[in-house]
Amino acid sequence: MKNKKTLLSFITIIMLLLSACGAGEQASSSGGSDEEKGLKKVVLRLKWIHQAQFAGFYAAKEKGYYEEAGLDVEIRPGGADFPSVQMVASGDEDFGVTGADQILLAREKGVPVQALSVIYRESPFALFSLKDSGVETIEDLVGETVGVKLGGNEELTYRAMVENSGIDGESIEEMPVKYDLSPLLSGQVKAWPGYVINEVIAAQEEGYEVNVIQPKDYDINFYADTLFAKEDLIKEDPDLVKNFVEASMKGWQYAIDHPEEAAEFGLEYSEDLKLDHEISMMKASVPLLQPEKSPLGKMDESEWNYLQENLLNLGFLKEEQNINDVFTNDFIK
Repeated sequence: MKNKKTLLSFITIIMLLLSACGAGEQASSSGGSDEEKGLKKVVLRLKWIHQAQFAGFYAAKEKGYYEEAGLDVEIRPGGADFPSVQMVASGDEDFGVTGADQILLAREKGVPVQALSVIYRESPFALFSLKDSGVETIEDLVGETVGVKLGGNEELTYRAMVENSGIDGESIEEMPVKYDLSPLLSGQVKAWPGYVINEVIAAQEEGYEVNVIQPKDYDINFYADTLFAKEDLIKEDPDLVKNFVEASMKGWQYAIDHPEEAAEFGLEYSEDLKLDHEISMMKASVPLLQPEKSPLGKMDESEWNYLQENLLNLGFLKEEQNINDVFTNDFIK
């Protein structure tokens, strides 16, 4: 009898364990990992650190647009230590965001990247000065010192503005700068290179009144942030590229329609962000995205030709590139 009770107890325990395992499996399958959902792992490398400048990509992830497209997207910050073109070119990452000029410069070096959509159709770059400096135009910088960020689209845009102003660039003293605004605030330089969606706002938030000198004041406008991938991926998996681009543009449209919510998404990616600044940044971005120029993300050949002409004239680019290889609108819905 004792053995029989022991056997029954043993069977009961086994049944409970099996039941628990079954419940666990059911719970696991109901939640479902990305692998179980059949999502394709994709990595996006941004141009710079996490901030509202990239809100559309955050929106695409947070609102589930990437998942709906069958994608599990990891969004990684960029910067000097993680340049997006090199990171994507290495083959370890799939998509990147960079300045349009960098696409042309990369192709000249034999890096086979291609632009898939433009995010900022109007450049957010500007020179700005303190209100009481008396500097309101490029011409006012003659005999003065200006901060210059060397090697990127900021330098290109600055030099194109000087060229179009008609003044001799040698008449302006240049001081290489990075990101600390101290040289401007202390008077070491009279004008600072920055983004109207970021540094200009940051200075105003600190109580400084500023004058803003924009590229369009000198008939300059270069495509800025641009989504790109390697040609290999584009040719080998066009469906993946199409799904990613369409979901990303859907995210950007959501960000345009809901700027405050989209700005808040960025706080999930960095503890260093402040919501008020991010909201201001996103709202300032909307006009530069030019949402009225439908469809969102579509690129014009004339804009790429104009950018290339300036790169050649200013000596940034040595050899003319085939524009048809530089960008494609094939994945814009």
